[in-house]
Amino acid sequence: MADKQVPGWVKTALEFGPVLGFFVAFFLLKGKSYMLFGHEVKTFTYITFWFVIAMVICMGALWALTGALSRMQVMTLVLVVFMGGLTVVLDNDLFLKLKPTILYALFAGILAIGLARGQSYLARLMEGLLPMSHEGWMILTRRFAIFFAVLAVANAVIAFSLSSGVWVTVKTFGLPAALFVFMMAQYPLIEKYGTEKSE
Repeated sequence: MADKQVPGWVKTALEFGPVLGFFVAFFLLKGKSYMLFGHEVKTFTYITFWFVIAMVICMGALWALTGALSRMQVMTLVLVVFMGGLTVVLDNDLFLKLKPTILYALFAGILAIGLARGQSYLARLMEGLLPMSHEGWMILTRRFAIFFAVLAVANAVIAFSLSSGVWVTVKTFGLPAALFVFMMAQYPLIEKYGTEKSE
């Protein structure tokens, strides 16, 4: 089913609203404990419970509005529900913190498998968006695989060694900023191997 036309700001709000809400709630509510299902839990656990619910609602709304969810969105939602659920049940923030590491490692692994087979799964995912030669796609895919692997390791290091406040801040702003900078740095490659040149 073709995607329904939905304003871009609506998609952005539904995709990033829960993450931004988590960030705001964490710093407004930190340092306290809350009751959840009759038990006293940490602030991180309490916020995670509502974050999971918000993600399910927002992804459901996005699916209802657009008629489809990308594989990345589905994968992210599954991991949020699973890792967030473990965080809530065990009252241990490490599970949700490691969600980005698992997601990025999966991306890196999938792209690496494609590269080993001489294929660019990234090209399939972005077919039509960036007209490039096969060589260009292979180079870009290799860079993305390395980039995601680095992000996976970086998130794990931050999750294990730094405070929850630092992790929440990096997850909300640092990782998206890193992805944006990385994408901007690929412009020369896209320009060099692009198959649609202006006359």
